Amino acid sequence: MTNRPLAILTGASAGIGTALARVMAADGYDLLLVARRADRLAALAAELPGTHATLPLDLTRDDAGETLARHVEALDRPVDVLVNNAGFGDAGPFAETDLAPQLGMVDLNIRALVELTHRLLPGMLQRGHGGIINIASTAAFQPGPNMAVYYASKAFVLSFSEALYEECRPSGVTVCAICPGPTDSEFGEISGLAKHRVFKTVKRMTSEAVAEIGWRGFKKRRRVVITGTTNRLVAGVAKASPHRVVLPVVKHLQTRD
Repeated sequence: MTNRPLAILTGASAGIGTALARVMAADGYDLLLVARRADRLAALAAELPGTHATLPLDLTRDDAGETLARHVEALDRPVDVLVNNAGFGDAGPFAETDLAPQLGMVDLNIRALVELTHRLLPGMLQRGHGGIINIASTAAFQPGPNMAVYYASKAFVLSFSEALYEECRPSGVTVCAICPGPTDSEFGEISGLAKHRVFKTVKRMTSEAVAEIGWRGFKKRRRVVITGTTNRLVAGVAKASPHRVVLPVVKHLQTRD
């Protein structure tokens, strides 16, 4: 039986998820890597130090939470950390976008995150240790015209995480929301955001930097970690400014050139 703690990491096949896997494995964690792309998961597990398992799974499936729970039960090990990293965005004016990806964001960014948290948090509380990392975004700090559902989903993740942090604070269990800004990853291309002004005007951080900062903040038991000085400044301005000022600016940045 290994003495290494076990973490579940969703959305592990690319970007911040892959970077977090490397940081956490180097810090002594064994991982259950979850994502849809089996080949990428297998390659990542093979490169990491430690003993890791993979679970190719589409978390938008109705039975995904139950499937993951059965897999964890079969491992016969307590889960020390859950990282809810899986999520996606879809850019464009809401009325002009297809409905399926809008509902898909609600399903993956919110429903799946809530379900996995609800399934694993009680065991952590019972044992009196562990933690949950939810990947939010600086998008959580203001509404996002031309990416309305994505921004709203991340606002939910931030609010949910902060509430759970306070609920769990006396228990020894930590809940942390990591809020990256624009990041070099597949997200920009998949969401369509790479063609918008925000990706052309705002300096992007690397996934590796986001992972390092986020993991360090989680270990310090911080409630919210905004990665990078510029992102902290932008989030602070967004929180302090009236929406009548913020909304046109965000809409401008979220528009294609």
